[in-house]
Amino acid sequence: MSTRLPPPKRIKTFHGVPEPEPEQPRSSPNIVVQFVSEEDGQSLAPAVNLPANTSREGLEVLLNKLSTKDEDPVPFQFHVALPDGPDTKPGAPTRIVIQKSLETDVLGHSSEAFSPEDVFVVYCSPQSVFRVRPATRCSSTLSGHTSPILCASFSPTGNLLATGSGDTHARLWDLNTETPSHVLAGHKGWVLCVEWEALERKLATGGHDGHVRLWDPKTDGTVRVWSTLTRRTEFTLGGHSASVNVVKWGGAGGPKGVLYTASNDRTVRIWDGETGRPIHTLKDHAHWVTTLALNTDFVLRTGPFDHTGKKSTSEEHAQELAKARYDKLLATTPELLISGSDDHTLFLWSPFGPSQKPVARLTGHQRQVSHVAFSPDGRWAASAGWDGSVRVWEGRTGKFVATLRGHVGAVYRLAWSADGRLLVSASKDSTLKIWDLKTYKIKTDLPGHTDEVYCVDFVADKVVSGGRDRTLKM
Repeated sequence: MSTRLPPPKRIKTFHGVPEPEPEQPRSSPNIVVQFVSEEDGQSLAPAVNLPANTSREGLEVLLNKLSTKDEDPVPFQFHVALPDGPDTKPGAPTRIVIQKSLETDVLGHSSEAFSPEDVFVVYCSPQSVFRVRPATRCSSTLSGHTSPILCASFSPTGNLLATGSGDTHARLWDLNTETPSHVLAGHKGWVLCVEWEALERKLATGGHDGHVRLWDPKTDGTVRVWSTLTRRTEFTLGGHSASVNVVKWGGAGGPKGVLYTASNDRTVRIWDGETGRPIHTLKDHAHWVTTLALNTDFVLRTGPFDHTGKKSTSEEHAQELAKARYDKLLATTPELLISGSDDHTLFLWSPFGPSQKPVARLTGHQRQVSHVAFSPDGRWAASAGWDGSVRVWEGRTGKFVATLRGHVGAVYRLAWSADGRLLVSASKDSTLKIWDLKTYKIKTDLPGHTDEVYCVDFVADKVVSGGRDRTLKM
């Protein structure tokens, strides 16, 4: 018996219309690309002619092949600067970040500022060789405080957590077990700030009662001091005519560094860390100065500890490691300061540069600026405002980069991941949001709090937050 052939296939129709012919793939034009360093504008490789549809990953592989500086491949972020024109609006984006390809992101940009005949100058910014995983869920809820939690800070190694609350207590938490470790009682008012020593041996807390207390996390002994060696007040910094909102320790300006203070008298003052002598007064703000950030904050906070996990053999060795990390960061830029104010603006300063005038004035927030923070490598700065937005700026020039919108309430606090690729924000709308700095969009939304979130910190792949609901979430 012969095999019967199957019946012919029916012609597929679309509402009675025959199937259209498949579109032929469009040819991509060839363009000339010049890779330059974002730091100093120096060429990283010879100009190359390549298809415009080359992917971002392909550009990264090509640059690593052409570059002779590093033997190991380095991850890069790429962007093209938008040309300034007479119609450019203040606060408009100044760059196009390459996410897919030059053809899609640049030639297809709505500004139509580029054509295939142009030479494309692609600015390259090296990224961290390690990558931090974004937090995606709440692993634990820690209860213990009986009033809103006002501040939280991980220790430099990430093994301990310190929190301060309106219940007049600071608390230590063991992150290995995610359980309470110790209650630090002694303040007579709200505990407004907690800060760790870079070697994780001491913890300082500041309270609404006007006292600073120093704690030993191992023995839980407390003394009310200013100097960790003499247990006495070394000197008093008098000069502000109103309450002081922020105190920061910087590494520039002398063997023992300098102190930066910001006050409701609308000024930022810089003091010698050894003698207490006033050095500079920065007074361009028109309202209270409420937040300060240094491009060296991350290396000063973490000291000798980095992602490689090297352990110091002695205190002198730890100081050498910390000094090497500090000097490496400042090899291409001086120590920079950003101040934020209730006048809705920020100023970028180079305190020990040739001029005491601000390097740049950063405008765009529609309400008070609540917090500002530099990325760990100092290349970027992010500011949070009561207008519900987060703004990203170039850390060395103060140029506006992007606005991150998603919160429906005031944004109180920001924290960067150690690799500088992620930013987390805490808001009055009871949520935290993790932002991807490659796309400038929300990567993860972290709900869970039942009221306003006042504080947040980010270490390794852990995020901790606390707020008005009196609980910590991790």
